[in-house]
Amino acid sequence: MIAIKSEQNEQNTALYQTVLTSYETLLSQRGVGNELLGWMDVPSIAPLKTMRAIQKTANLIKQKSEYVVVVGIGGSYLGARAVIEALSPSFQREKPEIIYAGHHLSESYMAELINLLNKVEYSIVVISKSGTTTETAIAFRVLEQHCKKKYGKKNYKYRIVCITDEEKGALKTLAIQKEYPTFVIPDNVGGRYSVLSPVGLLPIALANIDIKKIVRGANAMSRILKESTENNPAIHYAYTRNLLLKKGYNVEVMASFEPKFYYYVEWWKQLFGESEGKENKGIFPTGLIYTTDLHSMGQYMQQGQRLMFETFLSINQASQLCRIPKDELDLDGLNYIAGKRISDINQQAKLGTILAHQDGG
Repeated sequence: MIAIKSEQNEQNTALYQTVLTSYETLLSQRGVGNELLGWMDVPSIAPLKTMRAIQKTANLIKQKSEYVVVVGIGGSYLGARAVIEALSPSFQREKPEIIYAGHHLSESYMAELINLLNKVEYSIVVISKSGTTTETAIAFRVLEQHCKKKYGKKNYKYRIVCITDEEKGALKTLAIQKEYPTFVIPDNVGGRYSVLSPVGLLPIALANIDIKKIVRGANAMSRILKESTENNPAIHYAYTRNLLLKKGYNVEVMASFEPKFYYYVEWWKQLFGESEGKENKGIFPTGLIYTTDLHSMGQYMQQGQRLMFETFLSINQASQLCRIPKDELDLDGLNYIAGKRISDINQQAKLGTILAHQDGG
């Protein structure tokens, strides 16, 4: 892992100024691709009227569903899954349980999913701007036919919701013809940035997470990012990444000591991989979940090739309390940490990992 030291020279000052200029271009929405910057204006992609409609639809679906199948790939599902996995209990979640399809082409997975759906009450949320993405289209065709067969021609359409383009595309046409309820993917929002639109908010609401709090938090951070440059985390992150790239570190590892962030890391990989991997440029994004991955990749991170840097994603406090008990025999020699929270040990493991990886160069 690379430890960043404060270096003031003309080259670094010029780089920082370039980052500031790029940031100002982004805020003013003047640059290349500015037609897809709608995600920067949270109130416009998640207006109160839309949020009320999303919550109403979610409540109706929850009343009749043990499971909800979210059908989508890439940005159509990763953002929502990142939020759901981060904020939901690891076990014994409230119904409905959110499951996923259309994000790969595994026949075994699809067959096993159909076997499950034969035995439970379910609904479908399909997300696709075009309706022709191969993985999503195949999965939805299979699931739509199963739903129709299970619930009958008159009733099955009340168990399907489409999130798609407002005016065009195969899925939009299908939704009109079959009278499926729909929500709109805004034209000015790219798929991987759509988590705060119906694309992400409907699945999140179905997972019994308060979408008002999600949007409120996003609005608060949006204001911080727009009002400040000196203490702006986005600017500092962009500057640091570019500085390290110029020094030859072209792989970024997003690392976390919280397993609930696994899908957040997957989403981050997609956001940065698709956004930056163009014209033979960009930092390669990958991720690790510690302490699990310390027992597989820890050795490489400490003493392997020096071509990567680590960004650590942490939480301030564990949401649940679990202390280490004392044992009379103490055969494992752990009584010296008896009474401590597991999160305390996890924090020490994180600090030790950071120091070890810094020492590795």
